Amino acid sequence: MKGAVLYIHGKGGSAAECEHYRPLFPDCEVFGLDYQTFTPWETGAEIRAAAEKLRSKYKSIVLIANSIGAYFSMSAGIDGLISKAWFISPIVDMEKLICDMMAWANVTEKELQSKGVIHTGFGEDLTWAYLCYVRDHPVDWTVPTQILYGSRDELTTPETTRSFAEKHNARLTVMEGGEHWFHTAEQMRFLDEWIRRESVNKKK
Repeated sequence: MKGAVLYIHGKGGSAAECEHYRPLFPDCEVFGLDYQTFTPWETGAEIRAAAEKLRSKYKSIVLIANSIGAYFSMSAGIDGLISKAWFISPIVDMEKLICDMMAWANVTEKELQSKGVIHTGFGEDLTWAYLCYVRDHPVDWTVPTQILYGSRDELTTPETTRSFAEKHNARLTVMEGGEHWFHTAEQMRFLDEWIRRESVNKKK
């Protein structure tokens, strides 16, 4: 019985992106999830349901998650269902990101608590409920994980990513000049070579 790959896209992405990974995992069936919600508690439930469904049919599941898709996946309680994870530009400290966005929008915590929801000029809604959930549910991730990070990532600092990798015993690879969104031909070649190289290293 083959294994399965579950792909979780980032903001603005889609399940169709999973097609890119089929040649990289020839021994697995590859699936993408088009989740319909955008909070860690709702999206996490969608991801868990998808992982449980795949686990009932396949001997193992590999997770590939992009950006906020990685955070949603870590909020899904799927550690026991996943054999390995590949994170691309993952959001690994959501509380810090929310606080950074509050600073960008010149919003204080007191203002956010009072209003509940604040719309920002850069297209993100800040919500008190989201921030409280993140604080009340710290990430506890135990799956063997590979992380790909671009040195020009504007959402997560190198220190934040490195700290997460060290705390969770994840292997971190940095692309110098890489962005948060891996999309250029050069970046995608680097991503593909990363997966091939680390897959071979794992077998040794």
